[in-house]
Amino acid sequence: MADSAAPLLATLRAIVGEANVLTADADVDPYVTDWRGRYRGRTRAVVRPGTTAEVSAVVRSCGEHGVPIVPQGGNTGLCGGATPHESGEEIVVSLARLARVRAIDAANATLTVEAGVPLARVQQTAADAGLFFPLSLAAEGSCAIGGNLSTNAGGTAVLRYGTARELVLGLEVVLADGRVWESLKGLRKDNTGYDVKQIFLGSEGTLGIITAAVLKLFPKPQTSATAFAALAGIDAAIALLGDLRQSLGDRLTGFELISRECIDLTRKQFPAFADPLPGHAWYALIQADDSAADSAIPAQIETALAAAIEQETARDAVIARSSAQAAALWTLREHIPEAQRREGANIKHDISLPVSHIPVFLDAAQEQLNAALPGVRYVVFGHLGDGNLHYNLSAPSGASASAFLDEAPRANRIVYDLVAAHGGSFSAEHGIGQLKREEMSRYKPAIEVELMRRIKHALDPDALLNPGKVL
Repeated sequence: MADSAAPLLATLRAIVGEANVLTADADVDPYVTDWRGRYRGRTRAVVRPGTTAEVSAVVRSCGEHGVPIVPQGGNTGLCGGATPHESGEEIVVSLARLARVRAIDAANATLTVEAGVPLARVQQTAADAGLFFPLSLAAEGSCAIGGNLSTNAGGTAVLRYGTARELVLGLEVVLADGRVWESLKGLRKDNTGYDVKQIFLGSEGTLGIITAAVLKLFPKPQTSATAFAALAGIDAAIALLGDLRQSLGDRLTGFELISRECIDLTRKQFPAFADPLPGHAWYALIQADDSAADSAIPAQIETALAAAIEQETARDAVIARSSAQAAALWTLREHIPEAQRREGANIKHDISLPVSHIPVFLDAAQEQLNAALPGVRYVVFGHLGDGNLHYNLSAPSGASASAFLDEAPRANRIVYDLVAAHGGSFSAEHGIGQLKREEMSRYKPAIEVELMRRIKHALDPDALLNPGKVL
């Protein structure tokens, strides 16, 4: 550690305590590598404040020394947004110790939590109060709610409840100069000018550090139904989605599209997982929930699937008859990303499209990618209900991992150009981070990027908050 860093580190130790300023390589290592292993950086130190006041003091001190900050939650992101750069000049500010549930207001259906609370604990706290927090991700046991909000996380229930930004009523944020903006209001109506909290939601820690939030809660589902359907094709999947929306309305919580390749890959890496319906090209994992204990949704889904099979929209279907069976179906779906990571080199695309454009996009993308990357393997799944596909590519069998990854720019151009041509987005729910920063100027309108830069400069004029991310 350079001598010039010593005064700042001494100040940070005085703020958060000696034990919460980490500098040894072994202690720092988990904080400087992203979950996918794509990015690895260096840092002057990892600082672990335990209160909002400590976060404020840390930010103010770093600002006085001109030292940039990388905020970090559970470090489960997929775009390198919480990973420091290789320069080693940055301080990583981990929010893991901000892990208190501050308040739960059952009558107002709100929960106030600090940024470091794991998403699974948020869900459980709501459930213990007889209510429901709907954000659900594969990483919910380790990701933190602050990171979820800073990336505007999506997940499996967006179809019914929306993304993370739609689940927030109030925020507490430490600004770039160390001041604290406290607006932890549990109001569903507050028409008093600009909705400032929305600036910070999805900003990936580049405009301020979220330290606490007031979250919306919902009635706890009393009746749930989970089904797994084999589909005649992508057009059939869209038709089935429309039928279920018509018959179930907003009780349709999730509609996940899964390819056969995903099932095979996941069972290869996790042989104990069952194969619900072997031998089909595409599947839908369907979830419906109702707050009424005597709801008819299980029968309604069974009727809808029987009609789909009769009309040859679906080839076959199974309906979970217990919570254990439902959990097994969701476990299969949620292990797809980990299975692909274990398989080896992969190129990920987290894209969104108008649902009606997905079939023609898939055909065009496969045609172009087959020509550009012979033997490429497709690992396609996602949240069809809201148009979000995880359009992932795995290296051809036996191919060099490094050679395949060298083709990522060419694959990205093919995929993202097609996405743009169909009115879609190159980032649906994973954010921008380092990975997709260059795509912003390529696919975002110039005036929109300019407005974003103006906001960044207004809130962080010295560019010390998560520099080199998003913009």
